[in-house]
Amino acid sequence: MDQSYALFTDFYQLTMAYGYWKRGLSQQRACFVHFFRKKPFGGEVAVCAGLETLVQFIESFRFSDDDIAYLKTIQGVNKKPFFEPAFLDYLREFRFDLDLFAVPEGTPVSAYQPMIRVEGPIIAAQLIESPLLNIINFQTLIATKGSRVSWVAGESEVIEFGLRRAQGYDGALSATRASFIGGCQSTSNVMAGKRFDIPVRGTHAHSWIMTHDTEEEAFVAYNSLSHGSGYFLIDTYDSIGAVKNLIRLAQEDPQFKLKGVRLDSGDLAVLSIEIRRLLDEAGFKDAQIMASNELDEYLIRDIKQQKAPIDVFGVGTQLVTGGDQSALDGVYKMSAFMRNEGEWALKIKLSEQIEKMTTPGRLQTRRYMKGGVNLFDLIYDEDLGVDESLEMIDQFDITSTRKIPKGAEFIDLLVPILQDGKRVYELPSLKSIQGRGIEMMGHYPENTRRLYNPNKYWTYHEKRLLERKLALIKEMKQNVEKGSNHR
Repeated sequence: MDQSYALFTDFYQLTMAYGYWKRGLSQQRACFVHFFRKKPFGGEVAVCAGLETLVQFIESFRFSDDDIAYLKTIQGVNKKPFFEPAFLDYLREFRFDLDLFAVPEGTPVSAYQPMIRVEGPIIAAQLIESPLLNIINFQTLIATKGSRVSWVAGESEVIEFGLRRAQGYDGALSATRASFIGGCQSTSNVMAGKRFDIPVRGTHAHSWIMTHDTEEEAFVAYNSLSHGSGYFLIDTYDSIGAVKNLIRLAQEDPQFKLKGVRLDSGDLAVLSIEIRRLLDEAGFKDAQIMASNELDEYLIRDIKQQKAPIDVFGVGTQLVTGGDQSALDGVYKMSAFMRNEGEWALKIKLSEQIEKMTTPGRLQTRRYMKGGVNLFDLIYDEDLGVDESLEMIDQFDITSTRKIPKGAEFIDLLVPILQDGKRVYELPSLKSIQGRGIEMMGHYPENTRRLYNPNKYWTYHEKRLLERKLALIKEMKQNVEKGSNHR
């Protein structure tokens, strides 16, 4: 990142940072946890994405002279400068001296599981909130959509086609990156191809056909410039007629390479079946059929169920925008605050809605597996650890309990990324992230991955963690009734 992104935040983050500084709390350590509540797209898991982008943001972070100059112009209701000069001088030297633990990109996680845990000075932990949520929430949403699309596509290739429909320049780049993590094999976005080393693919537009006097002339010209590797768009006038024209051109000229055709309208299943028949009968069994036109995982699944012989799916709008879900409701909540050196004070957010109550502590997730199949996940506190002799409990149904089965293997999902602002984690290639995601998704039972009414994948709380949470809720409510909520 060449330019300053320090002002890529909500104003209230700077307001609170100013308040912490004025009160002498700037170096007090805090612990925040990022997680999401609602299951994206009605599925059981989301695919983590955006960590590398976040790390790059943190490593390049600084308040530039222009940033400071702008902050000087902000006024309060009294028409006086909102920030005092000494605080702006503090910001000039500010860096993110944080400890950051995160679930590696490509890893599937479930609702309420910590995806990122941040520990460090309260100002730094607060100022990272808005960019962290923006980066991780969006890329995780799109990676999850990409995973669903790629999974139902099966052996068919998926090309991300969404540049022109994405939410802005930066949204398009982030969406392409996340889509690839989710499982897409290539993109039409050339800048994203360069920046992230993703293969670029494409065909031509209907305007290419209409620019020429005849469809055949357009096909011949495109064949020469694509070096025989392009897909011909065939639905400008008549899809079946266009395929017949292509077959004739390829039969008459050995230099005419019929790599494949692209359908962008009509009944994709019916048309592809007829086109496959025509191509096969003419001896072009290797020619592929690509389909586009407002595709998503549900339409691709239906097309597959009709046994449509489509080799490549170009997926755009419904992928890069999230389609039926515009945002991941990821949140970033304080879970502990260090008032005395070395002693964490637990923090909890209460709510009339049980699903909005947070879990206090320095949280971690442990995934249990057996025979290559995920069994369940367990949220626990790093300071309490896991007592495997105790039962695990569902936080929303305390009657739902489970014991850790003998012989089960496990991994802890959060790993150290930054220590005191310095990276201690080697960022993997995007291709290896994609491979990790595909492999880890394969450890879930098939019925957990289905699009409609997936089988529940259980996330439990370590018993002592949940008991401590319930005790804290009771204590806090009593304090509120007495007029105090200090701890």
